[in-house]
Amino acid sequence: MKILENYFRKILEEHDIRVDGSRPWDISIINSKLFNRVFFNGSMGLGESYMDGWFECQRLDLFFEKILSAGLDTRFGKLQYQLSSIVSRLINLQSISRSFIVGEKHYDIGNDLFSLMLDKRMMYTCGYWPENVLNLEESQKSKLDLVANKINLKPGMKVLDIGCGWGGAAKYFAETYDVKVIGNTISNEQYLYAKENCAGLDVEILLMDYRDLEDQFDAIYSIGMFEAVGHQNFRKYFESVNKCLKDDGVFLLHTIGVDKSYTSTDPWINKYIFPNGLVPSSKQITTAMEGLFKIDDWHNFGPDYDKTIMCWYENFTDHYKSLKHKYDQKFYRMWTYWLLQSAASFRTRSNHLWQILLSKSDSKKLDISFR
Repeated sequence: MKILENYFRKILEEHDIRVDGSRPWDISIINSKLFNRVFFNGSMGLGESYMDGWFECQRLDLFFEKILSAGLDTRFGKLQYQLSSIVSRLINLQSISRSFIVGEKHYDIGNDLFSLMLDKRMMYTCGYWPENVLNLEESQKSKLDLVANKINLKPGMKVLDIGCGWGGAAKYFAETYDVKVIGNTISNEQYLYAKENCAGLDVEILLMDYRDLEDQFDAIYSIGMFEAVGHQNFRKYFESVNKCLKDDGVFLLHTIGVDKSYTSTDPWINKYIFPNGLVPSSKQITTAMEGLFKIDDWHNFGPDYDKTIMCWYENFTDHYKSLKHKYDQKFYRMWTYWLLQSAASFRTRSNHLWQILLSKSDSKKLDISFR
């Protein structure tokens, strides 16, 4: 045990992290079994150790900034990744019959939690932070206007929102741009909330998998849903969009992205946060859409997700007292661990945030007047 502890101390100190140090990103060890757990289980061991209170850190985001910058996040517990990769290749983890799992596991946790953590529109995706934007509310409105400008929303258009969440975007576009919006979600809690949220507007909310969508639309957008599609379904996703998009329409894909292609996600995130999800690479996206779409624009504003998540973290911790009767201390540690790890992933550019504007492969028109 002491050998492992000394080994980890040396590795961490090489990357400016001290065990039992006094700086915000240093860690304090509560249970020395941590080292054995991390050595054999990697990210799963580290995440579960934090949830169990085996170590403390004043600023987990700064800790993970150093861990990710050094590439230590995947150095241990490789067997966990290999097993996850094998399973994801053998089984379609995001088949239609399994597509509602992430809704039940994550989005149905409780609207009380998300309403206190997110902005007033309940936008659970990256905000857009140009220099004139100063807070979370403004960043989410700025993001929605950016999307509207890119897909050139005009009064009377019929628009599809794939993965509409709590209906914030659909409601805003119907109210502000006078368009008809059809939105789908695989979360029952989101479905019920969105229907009430959009009542009285020209908005229809469907509890339905994207592969079952029909009809034709002037424009389609998908904000923060593609990460739940899975590598075995990337092609089917773009085929579904192509089927529903009018020949002269445009599609905006707003997704987290990574530099390297994978077939499975981090084991801890898969178990506790987003089951069966996968962040796509640019290669996986372009391969899946080949022959179906042209790329009109590819916009990266990943650092804005760091700002957005830190706002969510502040809101969550500020309101936790009113939530603790339902969400215990272990949940609190799990949720803060995930938020701060995620913020660091965008700060270090391990993750990106992409908005990709697409038109059909036979389109002869390119409209980038939004620039």
